Amino acid sequence: MWKISISFCISMLCASSAAVLAEDEWWENGHFYHIYVRSFQDSDNDGIGDLNGITSRLAYLKFIGVTGVWLSPIFKSPMVDFGYDISDFKVIQPEYGTMEDFGGLIDRCKELDIKLLLDFVPNHCSSEHEWFKKAIDPHDSDHNKYKDFFIWHKGKLLENGTRVPPNNWLSVFRGSAWEWVETMQAYYLHQFLEVQPDLNYRNPNVVEEMADVIRFWLRKGVSGFRVDAVPFIFEAEPDTDGNYADEPPSGKCLDDPLVFFYLNHTQTEDLDETYDVIYQWRKILEEKEFAGQTRILMSEGYTTLSNVMRYYGQIENGAVVEGKYGVQVPLNFLLQMSTQLDTKASEYKSIIDEWISSMPKGNKIQANWVLGNHDNKRIASKYRPSRIDLFNILLKTLPGITVTYYGEEIGMTDVWISWNETVDPRACRTDPDRYGEWSRDPVRSPFQWDSSKNSGFSSADKTWLPVADNFTDCNVQQQLRESQSHLKVFNRLMELRKQPTMKYGDLEIKAVDEELLVYKRQMTDDPDADIVIVVLNLERNSKIIDLGELFNGLPKQMKVVVTSIHSPFEPGMDVETSEVVISPEDGIVLVGNTRRYFVRRTTMLPPQRGT
Repeated sequence: MWKISISFCISMLCASSAAVLAEDEWWENGHFYHIYVRSFQDSDNDGIGDLNGITSRLAYLKFIGVTGVWLSPIFKSPMVDFGYDISDFKVIQPEYGTMEDFGGLIDRCKELDIKLLLDFVPNHCSSEHEWFKKAIDPHDSDHNKYKDFFIWHKGKLLENGTRVPPNNWLSVFRGSAWEWVETMQAYYLHQFLEVQPDLNYRNPNVVEEMADVIRFWLRKGVSGFRVDAVPFIFEAEPDTDGNYADEPPSGKCLDDPLVFFYLNHTQTEDLDETYDVIYQWRKILEEKEFAGQTRILMSEGYTTLSNVMRYYGQIENGAVVEGKYGVQVPLNFLLQMSTQLDTKASEYKSIIDEWISSMPKGNKIQANWVLGNHDNKRIASKYRPSRIDLFNILLKTLPGITVTYYGEEIGMTDVWISWNETVDPRACRTDPDRYGEWSRDPVRSPFQWDSSKNSGFSSADKTWLPVADNFTDCNVQQQLRESQSHLKVFNRLMELRKQPTMKYGDLEIKAVDEELLVYKRQMTDDPDADIVIVVLNLERNSKIIDLGELFNGLPKQMKVVVTSIHSPFEPGMDVETSEVVISPEDGIVLVGNTRRYFVRRTTMLPPQRGT
């Protein structure tokens, strides 16, 4: 049984906010947890995570304050791209379990009031899907129906008689986005791997089939979907001669014309039709059959900020048009894409302000904050392990929704994986000298539960990816035992997020200098509500700051409620706001009007695994 002694627990009594709280929907100000299914928990000792493994660990997720869990794809797949190549959208991948196992997961989520979201992969399917098999078989009775589920072209015939792809479009995974099929005497489009043919959304039958997939899983009890690779869903139509236009060079990667970023993807990304289909999917979630609980959409789109804002809905005069709503959570990758180890405080302020100021107006329009996921470096590896608390504080104290990639709460780091052990297709398509630049395997390693074999992830002799070497020092069990740990900092943050000021307070953010980011959260319409101050020191030297000079109306003393583990401050300490000494790479959270808070010693015992 895990035991945790959290020295300080935050509690608040605030009757004035009761009416506001009553209007909240379950997802608003939520904490979503992203699980890479293969790596979370193995229940049958084959070295691969599965659904029953997740079910057995849900009590832990409840313990860390999770609102909803988003799973990487669990559908039937040849696993060339580990589930993003789907051969049946309505069947569970056997190595992950059965539909009965999925039902058990849904039931346990309901017991714990954790919402379950699935990864919806609409842009493409697997070449092993029945649709594609019928499409490339001219003798199949359904051939004529399914060939138009995909995008075909005869290609170009050179003077020497060689047939080549119809244009210069590139795959995300390198090389041409067109693949020849002998039985069709034509090329099909694949913007990802050649085993992932793009679906043709200009065919209404495809639109209806994918709408049916959404309804199928809603009927199974899911609370929503994260929509994968949204910008790629539509491509430009061919011209009157049936040809597709080339895309212009980007001016990047000039030494490698086969890499995706060599081109500007003007013909294959962010088309207007893409937003229309997103709005259609939102309407499905609001159909009468699914009334009683709001279902939500998250969208993945590495694109411009103005394009991401369109995922919220059709915007006119700064607000979403009634009946043209999109996703509730257009995943915000600004911090992830625009910051590095040496990013300055002023740049963080600009990025945060830019997102908030760009959002459309509306009661149900919320910001969201993301730093880690299955495609990018872990926070501790990108920004230094000593900053993991600082960045968790940042993500959990900004207004709106927060997303945690599994393991970030304990400070997991990227795992070095040799060329011979590499399985990520993006890396495997390169070579032993370059694979490290492209591999996503390091961020997908097994979760670190304890110091037993394979860190408690699996009893198998070999796991699908290696477990981190530091698992005996960095794991849940160890951090629950320690007097200070990343996990305990994380839990204090999740307690803090329950408070009205954190849900409804305005944000006033300032870069004191290039290393010090400070902000205030305050409910301006409630003068009696508590004030929250966050101080983040990106520098490796101490700083002294007078908070009263930065923000009006602060009390002379404020109480520390959250700190980094190496901080000289401790939760419960009173701090003079006129002179706060913040240590290197430290993050602290202060609360004013402390009469509304009480601090007490408690012992919290999370449920045993599987209960």
